[in-house]
Amino acid sequence: MIGAGVVGVTSAWYLAKAGHQVTVLDRQPAAGLETSFANGGQISVSHAEPWANPHAPLRALSWMRREDAPLLFRLRWDAALLDWSLRFLRECSTRRTRDNMRQIVNLALYSRRQLQALRAETSLVYDHLERGILHVYTDRREFAAAIEAAVLMRELGCERRTVSVDECIAIEPALAEARALLVGADYTAADESGDAHRFTQQLAARCAARGVVFHYGATVDRLNTAAGRIDGVQVGSKQHQADVYVAALGSYTPLLLRPLGLRLPVYPAKGYSATVPLTEDSVAPSVSLTDDGHKLVFSRLGQRLRIAGTAEFNGYNTELNPVRCTALMLRAGELFPALRPAGETVFWCGLRPATPSNVPLIGRSAIPNLYLNTGHGTLGWTMACGSGAALADIISGRSPELSFRFL
Repeated sequence: MIGAGVVGVTSAWYLAKAGHQVTVLDRQPAAGLETSFANGGQISVSHAEPWANPHAPLRALSWMRREDAPLLFRLRWDAALLDWSLRFLRECSTRRTRDNMRQIVNLALYSRRQLQALRAETSLVYDHLERGILHVYTDRREFAAAIEAAVLMRELGCERRTVSVDECIAIEPALAEARALLVGADYTAADESGDAHRFTQQLAARCAARGVVFHYGATVDRLNTAAGRIDGVQVGSKQHQADVYVAALGSYTPLLLRPLGLRLPVYPAKGYSATVPLTEDSVAPSVSLTDDGHKLVFSRLGQRLRIAGTAEFNGYNTELNPVRCTALMLRAGELFPALRPAGETVFWCGLRPATPSNVPLIGRSAIPNLYLNTGHGTLGWTMACGSGAALADIISGRSPELSFRFL
């Protein structure tokens, strides 16, 4: 297993549980220190609309010149981004959007059930809340489109119901001061939230207790091949060998596999987050929120509020952009004017592995003993347990217990 983020560690857990001997390699000094470190915290089956949809092209063009845009494409020569963008446009038809949404919902529902079963089995503690997710809208056209999307979501098995402004504030009273901004909302009571980083580190410890071997600080130089198969993973002067290899490196998976002739449609979408420490009298939400118009989420993690979202397509750049950081806090101030931070806000950004369809790549690659678990975009935390369980089934020769477009 290459990669010890939330997707890699959950894969290791289910593979070990299925009876496999598992070794995990990661360049970081511990698990969950890259994209899983400070994400939005949502287990959000309800957030299944793909970025690629019939409205996306014009909306993306309208945001091109805005440094604080929810979706920002940096104009520069980048062959990988150009190829990804053309594929993205092909996914924007109504038919493809609906099919991709179906794939995402099926995997996300399955994953949420797997997470709940794993939590009952292991008693992991990671600031999780089971209070649902509330999507709030401040634009009437976006709210009208959301009502239509909610109908489709219910048809697909996700109970996302439309609610009025009054119902919205009854569900999350912290929004009372923002009443004048709101035009409506929808609510998915079964969704959850929690700290993906804490979860990943605790599950890694449970994996180790189960016999999984972790090698941290292990930067993979290349995958060695022989007779059309992977023959080993080169880390410095040492080669790690196994019968089966799993690439779960998030956005870095395409870079590792490109020398083997495998070109994955995965591109890094940089997301930002702000973690705000709260006082006892802070007026902050306890129900996890999604602000669709600004592509932001708000999740309560104990005495912290995590504000996260947006997407910046700028290659593998991981520098914090102060304009985009400021935009997070300005929107938080509009929705929660009495937030009252208890200390300094911590900003972070991470690279989310996005496919043009938002449907992840799970299953066996064109190389017989190399498997993939990547491309989850903004839903890595949501889909991690289901992706890991399904991959363990595939490697074990079983059919996963869900309808999904596996490789």
